[in-house]
Amino acid sequence: MKCITCKGRGLCGRPVCPILRRLEETAALPRIGRSLEGMSPPEVFVGRHGYPLVRAGPMVPAGGSPGRIMEPPGLGMDIGEIIAARSALVRSESKIVIKEAQAPGKLLEAMQQIALSSAPVGTEVSFYRPPQGRLQFDGVLSPSGPSGEMLGMQITTNPIIPRKVDQMVEDRDAGAAAAVGELYTSGIGTDHISRMLSLGLLGKKRKLVPTRWSITASDDMIGKLLKETVLDGPMVNDYYLFSGENLGNHFEILLMPRPFSFELVEIWMARSVWAEEGFIGGDREDARPKKEYSSLAGGYYAARLAVLEHLAGRGRQAAVLAVREISEAYWAPLGVWVVREVARRAMQAAPQRFASLTEAMAEMEKRIRTPSGQWRKEAKLLAAPVQRSLMEF
Repeated sequence: MKCITCKGRGLCGRPVCPILRRLEETAALPRIGRSLEGMSPPEVFVGRHGYPLVRAGPMVPAGGSPGRIMEPPGLGMDIGEIIAARSALVRSESKIVIKEAQAPGKLLEAMQQIALSSAPVGTEVSFYRPPQGRLQFDGVLSPSGPSGEMLGMQITTNPIIPRKVDQMVEDRDAGAAAAVGELYTSGIGTDHISRMLSLGLLGKKRKLVPTRWSITASDDMIGKLLKETVLDGPMVNDYYLFSGENLGNHFEILLMPRPFSFELVEIWMARSVWAEEGFIGGDREDARPKKEYSSLAGGYYAARLAVLEHLAGRGRQAAVLAVREISEAYWAPLGVWVVREVARRAMQAAPQRFASLTEAMAEMEKRIRTPSGQWRKEAKLLAAPVQRSLMEF
């Protein structure tokens, strides 16, 4: 399935993605002049095209107030509401060399102040021409509205910067992974960490990182940190089945009493976004470091993070089979945050407990609309031999 791997990048050879074109037509984009003032969610976008000379700038709502425009959006909104809110979020752009993060000029320094904040920041932006363009959809990023080349910007309110955030920005001896770990264990959210990483505020050799890369990198680095903790814990005693669903994304997550491994099976049902004819794929890892980038892209690391947060919180390890079924109700791509937050919600719900794998799988299969014969062959974890423990004899 080209669409499921392409996600609008034009691998089919068409000049315009027909899926994205239909989505663009559903949103009425605001008209903006050559200046814009409002409360940035806070959010700063760093593009990847032209790397290492990238386009970067703050996201500012055309309505002036962030309202329900959050980064990421919340699960309390439906897809139409999220698109309507995000379409009013204007993306300002200025060309910046990624290494400028090592000695930022006034413009980049102002962007960094927004990225550091834990609350909306008053931002005033001027453009060479009024922002134009189509609604931006993506498999990793949240939707956004028109974009324009930035002439200048200034911050009109004081950013609220947590003390730990300020400390890690000042610490230039800590590597990026170590800094991310310290921020996370101090209670700084994954999206806040991703913004800081993207704006070149962490690590020894600082540089701008495209937003889509920083999102996945943050999920991956935090996941690796949690995995080290999980591997030191004892195994769960029984089979635990967690379930959750939102925005057309359904999760069934099974914990099994075996040494740690993680497997994600994705089922894109027919007529869901990117998969008009359907698609089923999977990826996995065990206790060893994962060598290659996941074939399931950022969704793999987002789902893994949610599961590892739960296991680390319980002080246990388990073999994990996570099945994500995407239905036709997920009709527009909203970003990889959906995977992370729906999986988190599933892991926060009370699980069902089973004494055997057979019982657990029978219940899981009831809850998944796609027949098991179509997706179980992707679940390699189920085919792995089970080593019985001494307690079973």
